[in-house]
Formats: sequence, structure tokens, C-alpha cells
Amino acid sequence: MPTRVAVTGAGIVSALGAGREATLTALRERRTGIAPVRYLKTSHTEFPVGEVKLSNEEMEHMLRIPEPQATTRTMLMGVAAVREALEQACVRRGSGLRVALISGTTVGGMDKSEQYYLDFLENDTKNAYIATHDCGACTEMIADYFGIFSRVQTISTACSSAANAIMLGAMLVEEGRADVVVAGGSECLTKFHLNGFNTLMILDRHLCRPFDAHRAGLNLGEGAAYLVLEAEDTLGRRGVEPLCRISGYANTCDAYHQTASSPGGEGAYLSMAKALEVAQLAPKDISYINAHGTGTENNDLSEGRAIQRLFCNGVPPVSSTKSFTGHATSAAGGVEAVISMLALQHSFIPANLNFATPMPELSFTPDAGSDRPAPLRHVLSNSFGFGGNDTSLIFSKV
Repeated sequence: MPTRVAVTGAGIVSALGAGREATLTALRERRTGIAPVRYLKTSHTEFPVGEVKLSNEEMEHMLRIPEPQATTRTMLMGVAAVREALEQACVRRGSGLRVALISGTTVGGMDKSEQYYLDFLENDTKNAYIATHDCGACTEMIADYFGIFSRVQTISTACSSAANAIMLGAMLVEEGRADVVVAGGSECLTKFHLNGFNTLMILDRHLCRPFDAHRAGLNLGEGAAYLVLEAEDTLGRRGVEPLCRISGYANTCDAYHQTASSPGGEGAYLSMAKALEVAQLAPKDISYINAHGTGTENNDLSEGRAIQRLFCNGVPPVSSTKSFTGHATSAAGGVEAVISMLALQHSFIPANLNFATPMPELSFTPDAGSDRPAPLRHVLSNSFGFGGNDTSLIFSKV
């Protein structure tokens, strides 16, 4: 019998707040975390963003990090989310477990590189931050904070990075190459982010409207979220309860375009179909789809067509929670994995905020949310990256 992978811990920091409870409350109250720019030093204040409502200094104090230590915002958010996940899963130093950390990010420590670039050129006062720039450095700094990881790995596949980290983590557990895997991603907002997406002309100056006929682009976000994964048949040894399990996953790459999704959603269709195959489920078994749903003209049409094609006999409830958190890019798959898990645990469908007008090309409309309990059994979470690197995860009740 194949190894079944359980989720035993979850940690999250996003525009909705720090921690699972703050996230759940905001989702239940349909309260977005997207707001005017506060922490990012940018002249483009016309674009609303989903920032974590903590300064770097506040996070350093919260995490008791000594002041002289060189830190990055990606690292700080990652430490906060990993700490919450480990605490819930009761994974501690000296446990004797083979614990791995798989983290997704793309900008890494670029926030500090932007801030101190002129110092790097003109003096040596900020040279400690040169080593924090690359993606792997952020993962290593998160790992160093805890000192429990025997394997550390970084995934960088744009907006599917954290989802791919979770998929790889599940594989490591299934293959017996780790006892416990902490998998997800962390990504901070940077000027590089904001300017780049502005150049692509896909930022909305108002709150994003995923799957709306009048959608005008995305709102960028930031955050970190991680799951603790381990084999279901060994939970009794540690005396922990599973929160849910990862029953299916898949990654595809249609390589249609450097940034755009294919018009027919071929990559999205294949990743969802393959995830169902891995989970040994039929489309009718999916209770809810947490869509990638960026609010851009291209993504929502492409993903919507893929959903219609796969769920041709009836589309389950669909929503994009990027209307709550903004698009956390490389961390989005982790943030939305935790939200999917919370939806499963608490039997509700997160709302697709700001929706008003159906897309004429689609037969379904996104879910507005409800106060009534929704008996969810299997949740499909999509994360699609530049270059057509598309990943789908399925979370199931135990």
C-alpha cells in the first residue's frame, strides 16, 4: 500500500495577519488585507498591495533576533510561518527525526539588495547583506534559526514555487527519504516586483476582481506559509493528529510563453487532471477549487477554460483568495495551501471578493462565500507560474 502523506502542522503570515487564527477570522469575515502601500519604499503608491502588517524591526523583535544580524524580509516572514507550523506539529530540536526544509522563493533577499546597492558600490558598511541576496540564502537563514534540518532545498519556479516545494516534500515522505518535511514558501514585496509587473501592465489600481468580466489586473502581495508533512502510518509514534492529507499533486509545463498562459489552458488542464489521477479521484469528487485566479485578463480566461474542460459535467465551487491576500507570487502556493486546509477543517468556502459581472466566455461564476457550512471532502489548489510551470495540489479530509 502506498505511503499516505499527512499534514500535521501549518503556519502562515500574510496580508490577513500573522497566524492561522487571524487568517481564518479574516476569511470568515470576508475582510481583505489589500491596502495602500505602507512598508515598501516605492513611488508607485497608486497600486494597492497585500503587505504583511509588520515592519522588519517588529518581526525581528517578535522572533528575538539579535539586532546586528543581517536579515531579509523574506527570511523573517519565513521564520514566523515555519515556527507556527513546527509548534503545531510538535516537532522540536533533539527529536531524532530526519527533518527537511523545502522552501520556494524567487526574489530572495532582493529587498536588501535594492536598499543597499549604492552602499555596496561606495563603501563596505552593508557588505553583510550581499550574501543574503540569492534565493538559497533565505532558505539557509530560515534553517539556521531552528537548527533542526538535515536537508535544506530551495525551489524557484516563479508563482508555482511554494506549491512545487509542497509537492517535492510529499514525494520525499512517500519515498522514505525524510521523516518530516516542512514545505512551502516565502516572498517579500520589492521594487523589482512592483516595477516589473507594472511594466507588464497587469497591475490593477483598484482591488483586484478575479474572474470578473471587467477585471483589470492583479494586486501584488507578500507572505510566507508552510505545511509540516509526514507519513500517515507513523503519526501514532509521535502522538500527533493529522489535519488533512495530501492526496494528489502534479506539475506540468506547457512553455507556451515567457509570461502568458496558453489561451486554452492546456498546462492548467494537464496539471489538474494529473493531480486527480495521482489521488485516484474523479472530477466529481472535488468539493472546491482554490483557483490561481490572479485577476488578469489572460490568467482567468485560461484557467477558467481549463476548469470547464476538466469539470465538464459540473464545475464545483471556485474562488480566488488572492482577492484577500494579493498575489504573493512564489509564496502564493503555500498561502493558498494553508487556506485550502483551513477551508477543509472548518467546512467553508472562502469568498471570491469584488466579483460583480460574469465572464461571457465561462459557464461558471466564482463563489461569493456563505455563512452556511460547506461539507468539503477534497480541495484542489492551483498555482501557475511564468513559463507555463503549472502545479495543482489536492488536500483531502482524513
